[in-house]
Amino acid sequence: MKVVIAGSSGLIGTALVAALRREGHEVARLVRRPPNAPDEYRWDPARADLDERALRHTDAVVNLCGASIGARRWNGSYKQQLRDSRLTPTDVLANAVAAAGVSVLVNASGVHYYGGATGNRVVDETTSAGTGFLATLCRDWEAATKPAVDAGIRTVLLRSAVVLSQHGGMLGMLQPLYSLGLGGRLGNGRQYTPWISMADEIGAIIFALTHDSVAGPINSVGPAPVTNAEFNRALGRVLHRPTPFVVPAFALRALIGEFAEEAILNGPRAIPTALEDAGYPFQHQTIGAALAAALGRDDDR
Repeated sequence: MKVVIAGSSGLIGTALVAALRREGHEVARLVRRPPNAPDEYRWDPARADLDERALRHTDAVVNLCGASIGARRWNGSYKQQLRDSRLTPTDVLANAVAAAGVSVLVNASGVHYYGGATGNRVVDETTSAGTGFLATLCRDWEAATKPAVDAGIRTVLLRSAVVLSQHGGMLGMLQPLYSLGLGGRLGNGRQYTPWISMADEIGAIIFALTHDSVAGPINSVGPAPVTNAEFNRALGRVLHRPTPFVVPAFALRALIGEFAEEAILNGPRAIPTALEDAGYPFQHQTIGAALAAALGRDDDR
């Protein structure tokens, strides 16, 4: 296949480019700076400007664009940036793939589509959108793919959990603390912490690209949901370090603000029904196996 990727320089995009090329696919990357390689094409989503050559003879487009939800404390300006960095590129690409007749669009979304008030209730792709900023953001993000859907393009909405990698993201921030013996649960620890290994995040994307039966929302989450307390114990076990501490909910709210309430102190108990029904073979079935793979350690359970 020829696959065009937007957001190829991020943690997931970099891994996806490498994996696709290892499998023999041709990859082109959309960049917002002047191109400096044969596989790069310039685009400017804010101006709805996309090099017309980018989607010629293209089989699939993967859109991973979006500012990090946890990069800084939320305020009105940053929340608008979170929206603009997702909705605008998605709208531009959805219209472009519709016009070009690309076969499939895989568009990023988030597992917080379901909101944080689900408690112990299991949620899958048939569950309605929740409430709160992140749930609304994910709902609107997915709705921005409508031009592609209306044109009959097979559109996959990748509702991703926290992707486990020592090279960045949540695990990249936690590992140094846990290595120093400063690990611990967040809040009461009963909230769910959706997770997926990097190998399975990339595997799920490639599976969606190459299997025509996969369309609509898919939960890109590990098959065995865990609470934050269980995640904490598993990470300490893999690193062979104690995890004695508790970060109180009030401290997280004070330090991080609204993001703590929506993404840390609450989380959906999401399962990957659509992927499992389609026959995707998870490489990492448990949080212990996923953490061990990410950190290059043995899962000693």
